Amino acid sequence: MYFDDLPVGYRFETGARTLDLEAITGFAGTWDPQPFHVDAEAAAASPYGGIIASGFHTLLTAFALTLEADVWNEASMGSPGMDDIRWRRPVRPGDTLRVHAEVIAAAPSISRADRGRTTIRYDVLNQDDEQVMQYSATHILKRKYESDSQ
Repeated sequence: MYFDDLPVGYRFETGARTLDLEAITGFAGTWDPQPFHVDAEAAAASPYGGIIASGFHTLLTAFALTLEADVWNEASMGSPGMDDIRWRRPVRPGDTLRVHAEVIAAAPSISRADRGRTTIRYDVLNQDDEQVMQYSATHILKRKYESDSQ
C-alpha cells in the first residue's frame, strides 16, 4: 500500500510471535545483558520476579511483525523517527505478541510530490490482550502517481 492508501483512521493487525526463554536470553546476551534479562537467579530476585525480555527485543519483534504484515513495505522510503515509546508491562518467556496499528496522521510532502509522511501508532499486545508496549512511528511513503496524484 502507498501513502494514498493509508488515510487517518486506517487500521491493521499483524500476525503473532511467541518469545521463548532462549530467544529472550539470546537477544539480551548480545544487545541488553542486564541481569533480569539473562540470569534466572538475578531475575528472580529483581522487581520482575523472573526473566523478562529486553524492551528493545519487544520493539524489534513488533517491527518485524509489522514488516511481515506487508502493509506499507512496497512504498517505504524510510523513517525520520519514532515517538512516545512506552513499555507498559514486562514480556515474559512464553508470551505471544501481536501488533494493532492505526494511522494517526498523514500529510503529503510539500516539497516532494512523490511522497508523504504517515504516522502510525503501534500497540503491542500479549496473548491476554494486555498492552505491553506502545509507540508511534512516522513513515515516509511513496505516493501513487499513475492512478491518484496526476
